[in-house]
Amino acid sequence: MAQPSFNDLNAFITIAECGSFRKAAQMLNLSPSSLSHTIRQLEQRLGIRLFNRTTRSVALTEAGHNLRARLAPALQEVDLALQSVDRFRAAPAGKLRINAPEMAAELLLHHVVPQFLARFPDVSIDIVVEGRLVDIVAEGFDAGIRLGESLAQGMNAVRLGGTARFIAVAAPDYLARRGRPSVPDDLALHDGIRHQMPSGRLYQWEFSRQGQEIVIDVPGRITLNTIPLMISAAVSGLGVAYVPEDAVLSELQSGRLEQLLDDWCPRIPGFYLYFPGSRQMPPALRAFIDTINEVMN
Repeated sequence: MAQPSFNDLNAFITIAECGSFRKAAQMLNLSPSSLSHTIRQLEQRLGIRLFNRTTRSVALTEAGHNLRARLAPALQEVDLALQSVDRFRAAPAGKLRINAPEMAAELLLHHVVPQFLARFPDVSIDIVVEGRLVDIVAEGFDAGIRLGESLAQGMNAVRLGGTARFIAVAAPDYLARRGRPSVPDDLALHDGIRHQMPSGRLYQWEFSRQGQEIVIDVPGRITLNTIPLMISAAVSGLGVAYVPEDAVLSELQSGRLEQLLDDWCPRIPGFYLYFPGSRQMPPALRAFIDTINEVMN
């Protein structure tokens, strides 16, 4: 039996990780038909089917699962060996495209981007700010940033700073008129400043304390789709907002807003930079990750 080539095995692992011939072809810079032909030849050489394919889906067979489990660590070791010589190559160059929500983009611009651009003058950065969850591979991004609880499956991730926390806040004059809620259920009697997600879904407020979890669809007549507008509405005394703590620190310190239900607002995993696998990582992305680890972690 002719031994499969490294490229054949790499193609197999990429499809297994992406769960799609189309996405894997984009990552490998191949046409879907060429990639499909490569896998057919690999299956013929091995004498066994690795994928069950339909017009809409692709899934590993039992043999495919077994091969992936044994092969993936070996290919990762090859990647690590190749990455170990990256420092002997030319400095990173080209364009780095990152998809991120607004708060994460601000975090990058304040802490990471200035040092990164100073160190790597041949790299440019495109940061596309949007709240919706996108397929970064299909839409041509090198990496994305999301809260840890929202990370896409099958992606590698690097922590971007510490944990995060969502808190309920309101203006002093609003609280003087309407009273201060003592438990989350009291919010049913208040005006919530509601948050519409990019999908159109209204965000539900999540509280927990000592193992008790409460999810509330807070009533309210104002619905907004950005955190800064929600904070402005709360400062104007229009209701209670549920926002990231880091986004509202200046308002809390100045007294324009007051925090509510403090013991019901635990910390959650913060932002992570995520990307599709460590293999074939662009040098610019590797350098960006190294800068994040040095500056933020």
